[in-house]
Amino acid sequence: MSSVVQDEFGITQPAVSQHLKVLRENGFARVRAEGTRRLYAVSPEPLREADEWLANFRRFWTPHLNALATELARGKRERRLAAEPDPTD
Repeated sequence: MSSVVQDEFGITQPAVSQHLKVLRENGFARVRAEGTRRLYAVSPEPLREADEWLANFRRFWTPHLNALATELARGKRERRLAAEPDPTD
């Protein structure tokens, strides 16, 4: 798991270990020893609880995030169109 996280997020192995330690200490991950390796697994229940708590607030930010996504897409489209050569030239 460590190498997958390192590759995905571009962080060092010690940084991955620190993040996994925080997740474990706060109940979001479990670890078991297998020889010299430590195997981590996500603990789904705390994530479900956090998701349920956050559900109460999603109605506040969802429209704003959707509007942001629209504006980002519009800006990306405008930049792409501005970079295209003008066919009338």
